Amino acid sequence: MTMPLLQMHGIVKEFPGVRALDGVDLEVLPAEVHCLLGQNGAGKSTLIKVLSGAHQPDEGTVTWLGEEVRLANPIAAMRRGIATIYQELDLVDGLSVAENIYLGHEVSSAGFSRRGDAQRAAAALLARLGHPEISPRWEVSRLSAAGKQIVSMARALSHDVKLIVMDEPSAVLDQEEVKRLFGVIRDLTTEGVAVVYISHRLEEIRSIGDRVTVLKDGRTVATGLPAKQTPTPEIIRLMTGRSIEYVFPPRRAELVADGAVLEVRGLTRPREFHDIDFDVRPGEVFGLVGLVGSGRSEILETIFGVRKAVAGTVSVKGKPLRSGSVDAAVSAGLGMAPEERKSQALLLEESIVNNLTVASLRQFARASFVQRDDELKAAKQQVKALDIRPHDPTREARTLSGGNQQKVVLGRWLLKGCDVLLLDEPTRGVDVGARSEIYALVRRLSENGVAMVLVSSEVPEVLGLADRVLVLREGRAVYHGPADEIDESRVLDLVMEGSAA
Repeated sequence: MTMPLLQMHGIVKEFPGVRALDGVDLEVLPAEVHCLLGQNGAGKSTLIKVLSGAHQPDEGTVTWLGEEVRLANPIAAMRRGIATIYQELDLVDGLSVAENIYLGHEVSSAGFSRRGDAQRAAAALLARLGHPEISPRWEVSRLSAAGKQIVSMARALSHDVKLIVMDEPSAVLDQEEVKRLFGVIRDLTTEGVAVVYISHRLEEIRSIGDRVTVLKDGRTVATGLPAKQTPTPEIIRLMTGRSIEYVFPPRRAELVADGAVLEVRGLTRPREFHDIDFDVRPGEVFGLVGLVGSGRSEILETIFGVRKAVAGTVSVKGKPLRSGSVDAAVSAGLGMAPEERKSQALLLEESIVNNLTVASLRQFARASFVQRDDELKAAKQQVKALDIRPHDPTREARTLSGGNQQKVVLGRWLLKGCDVLLLDEPTRGVDVGARSEIYALVRRLSENGVAMVLVSSEVPEVLGLADRVLVLREGRAVYHGPADEIDESRVLDLVMEGSAA
């Protein structure tokens, strides 16, 4: 029997008021892809921080290559051959690719850095990863998200690693980039490197994984499951404690209101999108579908005033909206949950209550002063209604899981009472349990008369939630019609071929 590379047994980690890990077990074999699954808040991030040396366990043991070890800090973990690539990549944009790869253990001789040697060594690592086109001399800031992932992997391999932990590596990648990433992972395992792979996308687990460990509420509920043979409903049941099918709340039989609350006519930004027309009625969910780069997110940002249209108009309740003005959009009754919630939507160092009320402060103002008691009361109601966990509105937003952070963003616009809500990738990085709650919230908003424009990379998500869809290819509409009259296969044909419907 193969000796495990890593064994973590009975790992306990407590923070003030929270028992994040409550006796977790994990075993990883050499050269395997071991998938770590669990809902947001299940303990995955805390566990990998223990493994990386960033946190010290309060109880439990870590055994590496048959020897019980103490990983006092990330440097100690790296020296053992354990590298961690976090979802929020910690590369330095102002440095070159080679400088990032060897940051902290520079290539030197007699105390002097040898830049040429470092660049040649970095080039060899990049070639090993199948990306010789990335120049070691380039600044990291010029790379795509996929390129930065490769640089992070090269940095891990610049040490003599035997285990790489990847936290949501596909979250910012398109389908083609994910395929290339999987090819790199398979090459690494062929060379004897093991990978702990964390993802919310269960189809990825089936494709790349060998075995699976599932966490729930800080405990291991299953470990060593065969990734390709374990049925998806069983994995979901283990993660959530209940059965959740990939099913969407039923659509409303018919829209009550007539007339459009949002009208988009001839909207154009050259090289991004051209001549976009659609309207949305109160309570309707309107979906935009297309490949990355098709203009879908740019259309939402232009409607919301983040970008200025070169041609065309946006009207809300019949009144034209001033282009390029977020203030005008918010005043007209628009809200937006952007794709990058951490950098574009949340005040991470502020409390949940401040994040929820930031768009609604006038509601709580008396004689130019914010009534904090009223503000806190309203925030508590939203936290309870949306089941934002933990149920403490004074917690900082950065401490929340991805699903709960997304609930805070949506709760902000619920509290504001907006007429139109723009949703860009609302379930990205969100586990299956929280995803179903967000689907239910979208339907609830719809029933309350909020008009929504939805963008998602997951075609089934758009078709399952939207009433009507606009399919985009290279910035132009190639289909506009009811969502239940088109299927995923037809959508993919349209976005790949651009044939008119």
